[in-house]
Amino acid sequence: MSLLQPPKTNYGKMKLFINGKWVESSTDKYVPVYDPGKGEIIAEMPLATKEEVEAAIEAAYEAFKSWSRMPVPDRLQYIFRIKYLMEENKEILARVNTQNHGKVIRESRGDVRRSIENVEAAISVAYSLAKGEYQQEIAKGVDEILIREPLGVFTIVSPFNFPIMIPFWFIPYALALGDTLVVKASSTTPLPLMVTVEMLAETLPPGVINMVYTDHEVGEYMVTHPKVEGTAFVGTSSAGLRLYELSAKHGKRFLGGGSASNYAVVMPDADLERTVHNLRDSKFGNAGQRCLAIQNIVIIGDDSFYNKFKNAFAELARKIKIGYGLDETSEMGPIASKKYRESIIKWIEIGLSEGAKLVLDGREYKNPEYPNGFYLGPTILEGVTPDMKIASEEIFGPVANLLRADSLDEAIEWVNKNKYHHSAAIFTRSGKWAREFIHGVYVGNVGVNIGIAAPVGWFPFGGKKLAGLGSHHPQIDVVDFFTDRKVVITRWW
Repeated sequence: MSLLQPPKTNYGKMKLFINGKWVESSTDKYVPVYDPGKGEIIAEMPLATKEEVEAAIEAAYEAFKSWSRMPVPDRLQYIFRIKYLMEENKEILARVNTQNHGKVIRESRGDVRRSIENVEAAISVAYSLAKGEYQQEIAKGVDEILIREPLGVFTIVSPFNFPIMIPFWFIPYALALGDTLVVKASSTTPLPLMVTVEMLAETLPPGVINMVYTDHEVGEYMVTHPKVEGTAFVGTSSAGLRLYELSAKHGKRFLGGGSASNYAVVMPDADLERTVHNLRDSKFGNAGQRCLAIQNIVIIGDDSFYNKFKNAFAELARKIKIGYGLDETSEMGPIASKKYRESIIKWIEIGLSEGAKLVLDGREYKNPEYPNGFYLGPTILEGVTPDMKIASEEIFGPVANLLRADSLDEAIEWVNKNKYHHSAAIFTRSGKWAREFIHGVYVGNVGVNIGIAAPVGWFPFGGKKLAGLGSHHPQIDVVDFFTDRKVVITRWW
């Protein structure tokens, strides 16, 4: 199947996908879905009823009986087909992704490419990591076998910032391993995943994947349902903790990616020009709406070095071309929703009330072509300290904080006292300093002269404490999450 059509100007009332069919919801609760670049409503999303979620779970439960018993080579032919369809339709998926989220088209193309990369990794694990183990003659005439088995129905709760890529940290692995799914799309950016599922619907058996949209109450019902084995979640740590608690209470598995307030440390020997360019892209790419974005930049050095960095960084940020995401020349798009835009502005005001000073103020930016769009310009604050809320809480927008430390040890201490142990980066020419940083910071992802330490699909996407809830991580690590081990000990008389 090839979509072969550009994004629509309006998608109308969206439908649920249950048991291989698009179903009109019986709900009377609909949520407007926006093109944030234009500030226009382009769809209405139904909040599914409990009965509709029940039907989706039941469909996945019944489909598991045959899907899990399908020979692995046969099941993987479906996953190969998914890869082919995504390759064939990658530009359409990217354009719908940009239309609903707002990120520039270059970034959406990268999101789709990383999604396909995870499909490829999922195919590989079915041939390698998902294999069992065999030990002959553990005792006289006794052999031991370890079998890895799929578990059943899993739910996936998706965030707004990567509408296709983050669900694909889980979807291809679960399907390749023999599980079935009920996916909850983000209420802010549901259209990219809807279009992706339209594509999958052409190749997968009914019930193997289902998609719903819910409010918090029905979403919690879905996660705790007796026929659901577990939930993979990415979003805020507060929401993740709530679902983690509910999952544990009901004996469910849970994998959660949470919030971030990441640090980058700029050492006095750093290549200033390259560092400034890298941190500009790290901070303002995706309009700062990614958990890997650097929020706090710690400069170690004298006043001259600090001012050189600050001035160069601010000058590059001023030059960023803000515009509609589907314009190929745009370098930064809008914020994904009006609500999130207002939240980011409040965080800037909190920072100013705490004593931070403006180096660059993006609050008043207006796009002359799309004045109703949810745009913000880059903002840079200085005089920030690690105890300020603007540094310790997640802003999730194009706001960079400049901090000063006396030593690398002090900077590492700030990273480790941070509330969210997600990611950190260091910019230096010194192998000694880089090594001290790598081994000293307590985070899940570390970059050395790399501002966005994004693991490839065949590596786990790290996170500790509130940034990584549960015992497993997204991407390749989900092999252990979506399966269980059965030990068989045999003796033949």
